[in-house]
Amino acid sequence: MLQPIKWAENIMPKSDDSQLAIMALENVKTAATFHKSFPQYAVTPLAKLDGMAQRLGLGGVYVKDESYRFGLNAFKVLGGSFAMARYIAQEMGKDISELTYEYLTGETFRADFGQATFFTATDGNHGRGVAWAANKLGQKSVVHMPKGSTTQRFDNIAAEGAEVTIEELNYDDCVRLAAAEAAQTEHGVVIQDTAWAGYEEIPAWIMEGYGTMAAEAAEQLRSLSVNRPTHVFIQAGVGSLAGAVIGYFANLFPNDPPKFVVVEARAADCLYQGAAAGDGEIRIVEGDLATMMAGLACGEPNILSWDILRNHADAFVSCPDWVSASGMRRLAAPIQGDPIVKSGESGAVGMGLLCAIMEDEAYVGLREKLGLDRFSQVLLFSTEGDTDPEKYARVVWGGEYPTV
Repeated sequence: MLQPIKWAENIMPKSDDSQLAIMALENVKTAATFHKSFPQYAVTPLAKLDGMAQRLGLGGVYVKDESYRFGLNAFKVLGGSFAMARYIAQEMGKDISELTYEYLTGETFRADFGQATFFTATDGNHGRGVAWAANKLGQKSVVHMPKGSTTQRFDNIAAEGAEVTIEELNYDDCVRLAAAEAAQTEHGVVIQDTAWAGYEEIPAWIMEGYGTMAAEAAEQLRSLSVNRPTHVFIQAGVGSLAGAVIGYFANLFPNDPPKFVVVEARAADCLYQGAAAGDGEIRIVEGDLATMMAGLACGEPNILSWDILRNHADAFVSCPDWVSASGMRRLAAPIQGDPIVKSGESGAVGMGLLCAIMEDEAYVGLREKLGLDRFSQVLLFSTEGDTDPEKYARVVWGGEYPTV
């Protein structure tokens, strides 16, 4: 018998919503301008799944496919690269608009700035993005990965020139290790997409960097004559991505926002637990955080994102691993006429959840609460491709985590 999906309607008391300003449209535009200076930049595809929409009884289903991002197979580089540039601009007394890719990768920059060491913790995608950006900019990077991290993800980071280790620690403890080492290193800087008291500026910049992806999706929808998605499903680890995407669309449509659904892995559902408690206070999940959705295996929320989510999310959903496996298979073998999306374990959970909500009467309450029907235009984000090819094959070809 399948472990059930859990969900909580957002009934938390609102705050003053001060963190929504992080994702102001002007801030996102600044980040997008920076990313567009990269020769590797290209808008990633938005897959239009008409066959799936018809099968599920929806007006439209759209999947932002981040497997094409900068050749790194995941979206994370958007946040890390922009935060690094913002940090460098601040240190040099320059405006971010002066720090184009051409300047940052040139000899003049290295002579002007010197060299810093960027520390981070990661399951794979974020660390690879930080290592890639540091390598391009002639900087150093140190990356710590939690226990259970795969050899493929380790190798991808090491190939970018980073000093990388797999620790006998969970993700949140790796974050603490990276922060401690950075504090003891001359010109050491933590580039982490989670925030805590006293460490808020860089995580905010990372969130702004993620906004590039959301802004692209909004423009792509408009080109398909979808002025506004009615629903946005977005996955969460610490919640930085969720806060960034929801914050962007809440600012874009302040008078008529979409319904926002935050999707987590069951083993690390700290945001869901906070929402289920209903008091607006943060909850922490401890332990090994064992889930195949490695990118979502984070037990301590980003305090900036949490504030955005408690004010704007409509529902928080805790998903067992089978939900993601279902989404991976449906995207890999789509209905005839729909494009293929190669989506990894942390990328496909939104699709798996949407299908469960629409097809399984056990979740009719959530379906009705969200108002999902034949008029709904649903936006999903596939945040990674097959970043662990062996795992991807075992799920998609081998049938790991069956749903029947």
